[in-house]
Formats: sequence, structure tokens, C-alpha cells
Amino acid sequence: MLLCSSSCSSSSSCQPWSSPAPTLILLQSCRTLSDVAQLHSRLITTGFIRSPSITTNIILSFSSSPHPPLAQFARFLLVSRRSPSSWDDPFLWNAVIKSHSHGLDPRQALALFCLMLESGVFGDKFSFSLALKACSRVGDVRVGKQIHGLLSKTDIRSNLYLENGLIGFYLRCGDYSSAYRVFVRMPHMDSVTYNSMIDGCVKCGMVDSACALFDSMPPEKRNLITWNSILSVCSQSGGLEHAWELFGEMPERDLISWNTMIDACVKAGKVNEARVLFDVMPERDLISWASMIDGYAKACKIDIARSLFDEMPQRDVVACNTMMAGYVQNGLHEEALDIFHCMQNDILLSPDITTLSIALSVVAQLVCLDEGLAIHQYMEQKSFSINGKLGVSLIDMYSKCGSIEKAMLVFDSIRDKEVDHWNAMIGGMAIHGLGELAFNLFMEMERLSVEPDDITFIGVLNACSHSGLVKEGLIVFEIMRRFHKLYPRLQHYGCVVDILSRAGHLGEAFKFIEAMPIEPNEVIWRTLLSNSRIHENPEIGKVIAEHLIQLDSRSSSSYILLSNTYASLNLWGSVSRIRMEMKEKNIKKIPGCSWIELEGTLHEFFAYDESHPQVSDACTMLGRMLIPNPEVAFGTYLNL
Repeated sequence: MLLCSSSCSSSSSCQPWSSPAPTLILLQSCRTLSDVAQLHSRLITTGFIRSPSITTNIILSFSSSPHPPLAQFARFLLVSRRSPSSWDDPFLWNAVIKSHSHGLDPRQALALFCLMLESGVFGDKFSFSLALKACSRVGDVRVGKQIHGLLSKTDIRSNLYLENGLIGFYLRCGDYSSAYRVFVRMPHMDSVTYNSMIDGCVKCGMVDSACALFDSMPPEKRNLITWNSILSVCSQSGGLEHAWELFGEMPERDLISWNTMIDACVKAGKVNEARVLFDVMPERDLISWASMIDGYAKACKIDIARSLFDEMPQRDVVACNTMMAGYVQNGLHEEALDIFHCMQNDILLSPDITTLSIALSVVAQLVCLDEGLAIHQYMEQKSFSINGKLGVSLIDMYSKCGSIEKAMLVFDSIRDKEVDHWNAMIGGMAIHGLGELAFNLFMEMERLSVEPDDITFIGVLNACSHSGLVKEGLIVFEIMRRFHKLYPRLQHYGCVVDILSRAGHLGEAFKFIEAMPIEPNEVIWRTLLSNSRIHENPEIGKVIAEHLIQLDSRSSSSYILLSNTYASLNLWGSVSRIRMEMKEKNIKKIPGCSWIELEGTLHEFFAYDESHPQVSDACTMLGRMLIPNPEVAFGTYLNL
């Protein structure tokens, strides 16, 4: 753009050089720093730089521009004007301050606000409101309180608009007590005041205070926003009956009201009640459909969820993700992948980060490496970043699919590693029995001052347990308690018990359990029992197994472990008694299962199950590998 040469063209051809019309027309064409430099030169050479009307026009036009050079030029003109009368009106200051308080650099708004006051221009209610907005966006409570103190010395301190702004500022900064002090001193309140306070209570988890505010609010000040806020409070706090009462009392309802109640019913497991609302609501949106799909999936009614999904007039990514998650929750992993593949082929339903995370978790469950490689390739084609949770999902997928090398490559390629990435990599190494690598990776976290969490220590302790690293595991446990001041949970204690008992230190493991500050659960006892069988210590195993049955009388594993313990002691009468007790209580043992992926197809083999079409061939081959007589091997396999 050449301002000088274009000033004599088109509509401005008959205008003299000194006319302001060409300059004002050309304002709309400014975009770049070069454009602004030429405009500035024209303002200087024509003398328009001293014209209040033209500079005002430029400031108003440029202050809210999305192009940084224009916004910066507006600020330059504002602070460099020479007309004394123009300093008295905060209108132009507000325009430039707003561009920053609502833009990308709210701290500049505070700087301009201070400059305005230093220049002798005392702001109006909009100036203070914009400054408070900037403070809330950057979380600067100290400066916000200074602005509050300045307001208290002015004639506009009791302005309802500003008092609501103060309440909003304090609440957005998480300072409920200061907001409440402003609230109780207000001589007049409106719907905005009450709604802000109720919303602040909700965000601070003060459900009772929110309800008390609603009850004290004059009925004529309650609007739809108020009703929806308190309805959401009651539904989220588990008070479904109270939410039903409020829903019935509402003078009017909108889509948010209906969706809030449907969501509350779904979360309470009342999917039938949610369906009644869904069927009678005057209009539905994508949230309504997705909530119902989620509700039926969680109620294990996946067929109904799918029928609703098929009935949707239109779908979005959220609905597809909900249906995929529902399939995963119900163990239908291949059906979840089918939806993912349909999304890939639909230009209107491109998978997002959540879609890919679900798909990768499905692949990890199915142990289907080829599918995982295809998803990873798709992510690279679509330029998805792996710095976030997708990187975690990729590491987890590759680890569970047996390719720890690819998991390490993904981990190494992540620039900004978060603790979840470290946890996924440590967990993958634990799965593959690479205890020393997992321990070294944890020590690397310590060296780089990456703060570990509970999951980190569970992963490292598991890795040490599977690799027989007793000393290293105990060191990690002490680091957790003494250096990171994390209180161990049952999972951490269970890992230490597993580390000791796997290594044959059954007595130490038993003493460790007795010294635990929290009550051990059946998993911890079962861990010690299982290892007592491995290390041929049936006496301690018998005591633990009988204790386990008292703790968890419906767990088949406890009965099986006790039966095996009695068998190792040749107490066949006790074995028969345990088996009979299982039969009387209808406790069934979950059959063992093995699976293998072959040419993209997953094959499952269950104990005592001959349904697979190639089970005979597989057992024959197994027999040839183990012993000379295949028929004996086949009978052995069926009794596993």
C-alpha cells in the first residue's frame, strides 16, 4: 500500500493534498507496520497529527484492531497528543485500555490506566471496570485491591456497575471473603450481583452458601441464569430430589435447564428418568443426545445407546467420542474402532485429541500393533502434537503392544515432557520387566527436578518388584516418604509387599503388613499368599488364605489360592471342602485366557473352551513342542 500515490485516485481524486478525506478513507486499508509508517508520515506532513478529530478517529478505528501495528499506533497517538482539552475525557483512554484488557496483553491495560491517572485524567466507571478486568485476567489481587482502595475515595464508589465489577474481580481471583465483604456492604443489589455471588460459591465448592444466597434473594430478582445456576449446584452436589423440586418450580426453562436435569439423572444412574425428560423436552441439541448415549452406556444398555446414536439428526465429534467411550466401557473395543474409522472417512467429523486417545487405549487393550502404527501415522499426517496427553497414550499403546523400543522413541521425541509422560514410560518398562531402566529413568527425573506424583512411585515400585530389585525398591519408597513428603497409599504398600515376598522375604513382608498405618486390603494379603506358594511356605499361606476368605467371601481367587495351598500340604479333604463351598455359594472361577494377533486378527483361547475353529491344530502343535504324544498334550491343555 502506498498512501501518497493512492491519495489522488478513485473517490479522493478531486480532494487536495491537505484535505482529511483521503486520509480517513485510507485508514481501512492499513494492515502492516509499513502501512502505519506511511500513514504517520502523511499525518506529519499535512499537519493532521495536531487535529483532535482525525487522531480521535484513528485511535477509535485502530485501538481494537486485530493487527498489532495498528493497535500500537493507536496507543502512540493517545499518549503523544498535545491538546490539553483532550486529556480530560477518559473516553479515548477507555477504548485503548479495553483493547488490552480484553486482548492478549492485559498487563498493558494496567500500565495505560496508571498513565492516564498520572496524566491528570481521572477515569470513569468504565475505566475502573476495565482495569479490574485486566487484574482478574492476570490474577493480580494486590493491584486490584489498590484500585479498590482508590475507588473507595471517589464519588463513584457506590456505583452498582462498579461494585458488581469488584465482586467479579475478587471471585475470579478466588478471594471469596473479599467478594463477600463487598456484597454485604452494598446498599443496592441486582440480579447480576446475586448471580455472581452464587456462581462464586459454586466454584469455591460452597454449596450450602450458594443455596442460602438463592433463598435470601428477592424472587423478583431471580432470572433464568439464577435458576439454572442453583439447579446445577443441586444436581452436582448429589441432591437429585432437591434438583427435581427446583426444576418443577422454575417459572421458565431453556435448553440449559433441561440438559442440566438430564445430566443429573444420568450421573445418579437414573437413566429411565433421564429418558422421560429427553422425550418431552421441547427441543434437543447435541449435548442432550450425548448425555443420553452416555447414560445408557454406563447402564450397560449399549444397544439402546447405539440406537440413539443412529437416530441423531446430526452428529459432532463429542457424540462420536461418547459412543466410542461407551463401547470401551462395555468391552466392545472393535466396535469403538469402527466408529473411529468412520470418522476418518467423514470430512465433517475429523477425530480430535479425545478421539485419538480413546482409539489408542482400544488398540492397547486389543494388543493390535498394526492398528496403533496406522493411528500414529494418521496423527503425523494431521500434525497432531504429542507433547500433551496424546504422547502419553502413544507410549502406553506401544508398551502394551509389545514394542517398548517405539515407546522409547516417542518418549525421546517429546520436547516438553510432563510427569504423565515419565509415568507412562516407567510403566511401560515395568510391563516389560525392565526394572533397572525404570529405576534409572526415575533417578533421571530426580536429577532434572521433575516432581513425581503417586503414579510415578507405583510404576517404579512395580518395575522393581518384577525385576527383583529389592534394595532399589525400598530406596524409592523412602524417597517418596522422606524427600517428597508423599503419604503412601494402599497401592504403594502393596508394591512393597510384592517386592519383599517375590524375593522370598516372606517374614519381612508379613511384619511390614502388620506395621502399616492403614488397614491392609485383600489384594495385599493375596499378594503375600500367592508368593508364599511360590516359595513353598504353605503354613503362612494357610493362615493368610483363611483370613482372606473372611475378608472377601465372594472372591474366587481367594478360594482357589486356599485350595492350592491345602493341596500343597496334601490336605485333600480340605481341598474338597473348599471346592464344595464354592459350588454352594455359586462362586465361579474366571477362566484363563490367552490371545495372539495374527495378520491383523486377534485370536482368543479360553481354558476349557473348544469353540475356536483352530483350537485342535493349536493344541496339536503345542503337544509336538512339549512332548512326543500330542494327544496327551491336548488333554493337558483342556484341563489348564
